[in-house]
Amino acid sequence: MREWIVTNGLGSYASLTHQNNNTRKFHGLLIASLNPPVDRWVFVSNVYDKIKINDKIINLKDFKSNFSFDYHPHFTYEINGVKIEKTILMEYEKNTTIIRYKIKTDKPVTMLHSPVVHSRHFYDINGKRYLEFEQERFKDGVSIKPSNIDKTLKIMLKDSTYNPGFHWDEFFYKKDLERNDSWIDNNAVIGEFSKTVKKSDEYYVVLTIEDEIDINPKKIFSNEQKRKKSILEQSELPKDFERLILSTDNFIVKKDKGKSVIAGYHWFSDWGRDTLISLPGLALVTKRFDDAKQILLDLSQYCKNGLIPNTFMDKSSEASYNTVDASLWYVDRVYQYLKYTNDKKFIETIWKTLESIIEGYKDGTDNAIHMDDDYLISHNPGLTWMDVKLGDYYPTPRSKKAVEIQALWYNALKIMSNLSKFAGKEDNYSDLADSVKYSFNSNYDLLYDVIDIKDASCRPNKIFLVSLDYNMIDDVTQKKIVKNVQEKLVTIFGLRTLAPDEEGYIGTYIGDHNRDLSYHNGTVWPWLMGPFIKAYVKTNSYSKKHRYHAYKTFLKPMFEVFGPNWDGSIYEIFDGNPIYAPRGCINQAWSVAEILRCCVEDIENIKPQYKKILDLPEIRV
Repeated sequence: MREWIVTNGLGSYASLTHQNNNTRKFHGLLIASLNPPVDRWVFVSNVYDKIKINDKIINLKDFKSNFSFDYHPHFTYEINGVKIEKTILMEYEKNTTIIRYKIKTDKPVTMLHSPVVHSRHFYDINGKRYLEFEQERFKDGVSIKPSNIDKTLKIMLKDSTYNPGFHWDEFFYKKDLERNDSWIDNNAVIGEFSKTVKKSDEYYVVLTIEDEIDINPKKIFSNEQKRKKSILEQSELPKDFERLILSTDNFIVKKDKGKSVIAGYHWFSDWGRDTLISLPGLALVTKRFDDAKQILLDLSQYCKNGLIPNTFMDKSSEASYNTVDASLWYVDRVYQYLKYTNDKKFIETIWKTLESIIEGYKDGTDNAIHMDDDYLISHNPGLTWMDVKLGDYYPTPRSKKAVEIQALWYNALKIMSNLSKFAGKEDNYSDLADSVKYSFNSNYDLLYDVIDIKDASCRPNKIFLVSLDYNMIDDVTQKKIVKNVQEKLVTIFGLRTLAPDEEGYIGTYIGDHNRDLSYHNGTVWPWLMGPFIKAYVKTNSYSKKHRYHAYKTFLKPMFEVFGPNWDGSIYEIFDGNPIYAPRGCINQAWSVAEILRCCVEDIENIKPQYKKILDLPEIRV
């Protein structure tokens, strides 16, 4: 069953299925970030809606809603001549959910709303019914004080009657059961709001943990509509991309005084690697340049021993540095930012960070990341984006010299060589880049996934030898890689992580195996479609014919499956075998970002304004 999500720019969200059911412990109508953008806490699981017509009470759960999307998710019910449209949004940068009810009727009806509340971290469940909820009524609402946290939930409905109550409702989360995760939970139904509507009208239910209760939900609704329209206008992109553009807004979040990126909803926090891979699609093609700059500045503050963090833990916000590629992506994304903005002063601002990354990789840093005698980068297992781990076992270890790390290393050195010239610095990178290129080509006699062990398994990582700005390999090898990936790995929803004819291929994410075994051994990842399409059109000189073919062949079928009511969300992963069932997070930053980026840069051929950055005169900052 399909799912929807709305967010607030803090990491908080509201999300249920298209029929407004809870099928995951991560579902709810108010999941608030208590330490933005992490530490997500479930306060409202759902609101049960009923309608009373001629003394007959009808539960809306018994009727199928018609889901649509227009800036926000809408749910329409037609019951005995009464039309009910329910729209859900969150106030930007506030832990407040607004539910608008538009009632079209020619007879008096009474709407009944029963809030279902909770108080838990969204990873956890309440199996023992130990929680207590203290209720206190006030004009047009009720405050709920859970026993396990110093927060107060306010639920408000103007000109209504509230009848307090309490009973436990046991939830069974079938999606979590599929994932072999905890799946039985207890939620509290705390009472019922009654609202009589004599003629066609609209009203708002407000769910909030903010201190302010003098809330104008109609104004909030209008402001959020205007904010979303301004995002579309600012992007200056074709109307066909509106859903994707609005979806990108879900991921850019406030963090302290800066900005970060939530890697995926529901359960991911902000991840360094995901943030950087997503950055062009989220903030550059959409012209959110200030956000891009803040994100890059924020990550630079966490750079340690030349390493950008892989992730920030949801419960503690602690940075984890178990990645070999994030730092190299950082260098590339600074370059992409400059191509869009020509922000020359920014080079000086983060120059020490850029230098420390190269020095760390060259001289050696944590996790055995170092430049070997052959000038290539060596690293421990489990540090590439294929980083899943089961105890002490890595299903895809990919040590010591993964192919995309060498591609990123060369690309970073070439970028640093160019930036040195711009910033009036000594170029200590060009000669090293030449040595890396020579060494790599001396070893790359087959399409290897891991160079030193001569692992020629057909995986998608070699595509970065083509898609990055600076390439070590010749045109013939580039075309060979694109052809190999297209024939063996491309599906309707993205690229498989391992070809079906390879030993170890697992075509279904969920099955009689630990799902982490299949995560990078056949599972399809939509974000990889971005670099593939870039490589495809690049090796065909960005011709109009091949750009159209790429859209028609690689993107249009996916968009047609998503359908006209699609909200722009793209899943984290899909099964490797048909029917390519969606799995993982319901909306992943790099999935959305790379699909949008390739639509703009590679299909529409809308290039950064300052893409010929190498032609800029030398400057001193």
